[in-house]
Amino acid sequence: MDLQIALLLAQDGLTNGAIYVLLALALVLVFAVTRVIFIPQGEFVAFGALTLAAFDNGKLPGTVWLLLGGAALVLLVEAVAARRERNNQRLARALLFYGLLPAVVAGAAWWAAALKLALPVQIALSLAIVVPMGPILYRLAFQPLAEASVLVLLIVSVAVHLALAGLGLFFFGAEGSRTPAFSEAMLKFGEINVSGQSLWVYGSSAVLILALYVFFSRSLYGKALVATAVNRTGARLMGIRTSMAGGLAFTLAAAIGAFSGILIAPITTIFYDTGFIIGLKGFVGAIVGGLASYPVAAGGALLVGLIESYASFWASAFKEVIVFTLIIPVLLWRSLTTHHIEEDE
Repeated sequence: MDLQIALLLAQDGLTNGAIYVLLALALVLVFAVTRVIFIPQGEFVAFGALTLAAFDNGKLPGTVWLLLGGAALVLLVEAVAARRERNNQRLARALLFYGLLPAVVAGAAWWAAALKLALPVQIALSLAIVVPMGPILYRLAFQPLAEASVLVLLIVSVAVHLALAGLGLFFFGAEGSRTPAFSEAMLKFGEINVSGQSLWVYGSSAVLILALYVFFSRSLYGKALVATAVNRTGARLMGIRTSMAGGLAFTLAAAIGAFSGILIAPITTIFYDTGFIIGLKGFVGAIVGGLASYPVAAGGALLVGLIESYASFWASAFKEVIVFTLIIPVLLWRSLTTHHIEEDE
């Protein structure tokens, strides 16, 4: 391996690592706020990419029906709860967020599907379809079990992943898709060429991380999420609804996952189950951070990207094994250095 090949592999590793960083941050956020190990994170990556690919091909994406079906179920659940509580305000909110808005998004998607509008419009519509599935998923699968143990929540998370993977196969089929690049530019830095799409990945990831930092440090809702992550009971006593915090955390995770899928769709062919492996690599980065530290998780995710890239050169048949084996020494080290605390404490 010469210097030029090493630099090319480093570029590829940083491109993948930037995506893994976003997914690792989303996984840490969801776990810190809700104690859910969010295995279906990868499905949002695939759904975001495949929804955009469907628009690019002039087709109505199947995720529209998934959005409408999930919203209808949540509307039914909320209507029953509102009637039991005789809370007309809750019913009105449910009709707006789970009735009117999904219908408007579905109508816009149906109208725009055959027109092949500009790429920014297609991206906006794809996010509008996929992102609401985050809070819908939380309301249906996880909010009723908010006080359950981490093991129960993990089992539910695995079940949701399997269900979404099956729905992805049903709606998109087994064929993969790839979208046009955001930019066809090619920049030369010394001895290596950097594609415009890679620069889009770097820049978008940096902007999104900065936006998350500002959101958590400056906004009221961001501080509410931080408070819930630090102490759920204390946050509840201060008037912060943990159900609101959970829904917001899942919304952010869905947005990060869908946007990550849109970023990598021009780089690699995306299948209905591609997101699972990508999400697992983000999970390895999150484990390096102990599912608690955002900076360490980001560093671990970048490390995963670089190890994967260099492993693909030295031992391409075993690159996945090498990446996932990284989790073993991390878990061993943490088990030996971290004091065990019972969950009830």
